[in-house]
Amino acid sequence: MRWSLSRLCKSSSSFVESTIFTAPFALTSLLSNCRDSRHIYQIHGFMLHRALDQDNLLLSRFIDACSSLGLYLYAFSVFSNKTHPDLRLYNTAVKALSQTSSPINAISLYSRILIEGLRPDSYTIPFVLKAVVQLSVVEVGRQIHTQTVSSGLDTDVNVVTSLIQMYSSCGCVSDARKLFDLVDYKDVALWNAMVAGYVKVAELNSARKVFDKMPQRNVISWTALIAGYAQTNRPDAAIELFRKMQLEKVEPDEIAMLAVLSACADLGALELGEWIHNYIEKHSLCRIVPLYNALIDMYAKSGNIGRALEVFENMKHKSVITWSTMIAAMALHGLGGQAIDMFLRMEKARVRPNEVTFIAILSACSHVGMVDVGRYYFNRMQSVYKIQPRIEHYGCMIDLLARAGYLQEAQKLFQDMPFEANAAIWGSLLAASNTHRDADLAEQALRHLAKLEPENSGNYTLLSNTYAALGRWNESGMVRKVMRNAGVKKAPGGSFIEINNRVYEFLAGDRSDSQLHGIYPVLCNIIVQLKMAGSYPEEVSKFLNYDE
Repeated sequence: MRWSLSRLCKSSSSFVESTIFTAPFALTSLLSNCRDSRHIYQIHGFMLHRALDQDNLLLSRFIDACSSLGLYLYAFSVFSNKTHPDLRLYNTAVKALSQTSSPINAISLYSRILIEGLRPDSYTIPFVLKAVVQLSVVEVGRQIHTQTVSSGLDTDVNVVTSLIQMYSSCGCVSDARKLFDLVDYKDVALWNAMVAGYVKVAELNSARKVFDKMPQRNVISWTALIAGYAQTNRPDAAIELFRKMQLEKVEPDEIAMLAVLSACADLGALELGEWIHNYIEKHSLCRIVPLYNALIDMYAKSGNIGRALEVFENMKHKSVITWSTMIAAMALHGLGGQAIDMFLRMEKARVRPNEVTFIAILSACSHVGMVDVGRYYFNRMQSVYKIQPRIEHYGCMIDLLARAGYLQEAQKLFQDMPFEANAAIWGSLLAASNTHRDADLAEQALRHLAKLEPENSGNYTLLSNTYAALGRWNESGMVRKVMRNAGVKKAPGGSFIEINNRVYEFLAGDRSDSQLHGIYPVLCNIIVQLKMAGSYPEEVSKFLNYDE
């Protein structure tokens, strides 16, 4: 709704008179309808003209409205002109400052509350602790904790929850647990804080133990643990927990869907991902952009690039992450030309690319060997968009050059980059050395990889294969001997299969599966049929001799 205070005031003298006498109600209504800074400035002028800016309650609501629009510094400048603010107004100002890029000011204002002899309450502490978390100053948090004890606030559930969140976010999860164990009455928010605390430091087993002991759980409880599994490369556990959540009739929200979609993408669980997509549409969940970005990523990683593109095209609002995700999806499927076309569409839509976008573009060029195009965008990133290349950009560019056989140029870029090479870059050089039969470069790469990835058997295998391809059999055998002496074991091959929305993992040589005796006879039957059809693969002959 478009409106202006001056127009409202001029429209009727009776309205002006009524506004003077019912200012709290009128201002509360106007503040709740603020949509941009212009509205805020008009209301502020209205308040100044009538000296309403000295009313603690009205000013507190005004500062809240400023904060909701991101006008934190403006809110604080208004607060600074108030004489004798009460605790409520101080709390509102601390809350606003805790959300700025300089949260230290919130802590300073908290100190001013103490100096003026006011007693912080159960609202003050959570607000100032948010600033402590942003700055990761756990010692300040400990001082505030001590003050809550002396003021008796250490028994307030909201305060204790905030303290647990603070300790966990600052990496002191053991302190958070001590505090958690001391509390007699624990509501679901407190339990959730402890679960989330363990998730933050990647202690998923401890998080699960707390989760399993919870007398009550809500969607936040489930989401925290599902997200933890997804973020720590345990997508199978994330999906299993999501299924349990469904069995307990807990309705997932957008955040839960984001977490489980990430797990589906990692596992390539297309059926479950499609079910989630249908659920989102059927239940009219809030169609937040990150949720649809996750759908694009899931479809692409599960092999359905067409459906990923369909989701992309149907999105009304696309962020830079949306465009970058779609470009990366095309790169993953080897669609280098389409990825470049998508980037051109992005520029035409006046969406400014970021570092991730250029990683996707360079990756697309690498997948299809577009060396000249890769060089062009690597330079354009710096000259046009003023984005300094990170090690990931150098890695993509080195991989592109090395794959295409430009090993000298790749090594020069490698030497010129202002970073120490990581395992991904050395791995690219080793793989390219194998492809282009450069034993010297392969030896150099393996020396570094042996330190960076001592357990990765694939690196030794690549060097051994390089020697073998050159007919240097002694060196090839020596590499494998070094590998054995170092205790490096070849990692078993693995595969996933999705049946009825469940993902099963199989590892080569693994005989621990409880259904093994049912699987092998079926597999042997398939092999026999393949042999009879003339398409029998020799690699699986050992299964024919499987002894039940």
